[in-house]
Amino acid sequence: MKMRRSLLLLTAACLLSGVAFAKQDDLPTVSHDGLELRKSKLADVVYVRPGADFSGYRRVAILDCPVAFSKDWERDRRNGAGRVSQKEMDEIKASLSAEFLKVFTDELQTKGGYTVVTEGAEDVLVLRPAIVDLEISAPDTMAPGRSFTLSDSAGGMTLYLEIFDSVTGQILARAIDRQEDGGMGRIQWQNAVTNKAEADRILRRWASTLRTRLDDLQGKAPAN
Repeated sequence: MKMRRSLLLLTAACLLSGVAFAKQDDLPTVSHDGLELRKSKLADVVYVRPGADFSGYRRVAILDCPVAFSKDWERDRRNGAGRVSQKEMDEIKASLSAEFLKVFTDELQTKGGYTVVTEGAEDVLVLRPAIVDLEISAPDTMAPGRSFTLSDSAGGMTLYLEIFDSVTGQILARAIDRQEDGGMGRIQWQNAVTNKAEADRILRRWASTLRTRLDDLQGKAPAN
């Protein structure tokens, strides 16, 4: 399991290294696994398998979401001011991974009616997410004397999401999207509460976008 997570994060990092510096027009029109690049306002990069039919899927399986910090952020936090220990980094990653599952389950199952399951079937889509390039401007480790930090942004993170058919294992789509806290136009206090609120806002936006797109593909009427 750890090896699979490491390989997923490595794959995401390699792809994102090119995406980060390339315009969409510079990306390959067909991916290495046969997905076609689609123009979309929903995410920075979207690839879809030609002819993929999403209309028959009523349930989803959400795999664990591995999390990786930005390389520069992690290096700076290990050695610079406001040092964050490896234990604290691991706790942040575990908390964000758990929050991802909570938010996506609520959005897809509670609001969208897509039952979240743990086993495959003909009507089950598998979501394989990863969060990479995580940056927290003011990590709050709850240590004495540094519970609050002045910052104009909580940070940012990138979602790398692959969608599979649960029976055949065939990949149907891939999406990559970067979201950052734009701040409120002024310096403000950042702590564990504000960091979590901003992370939840970004996660909710991603989950809502996915649910809305699945609804569109199935011809569902929009909710009031």
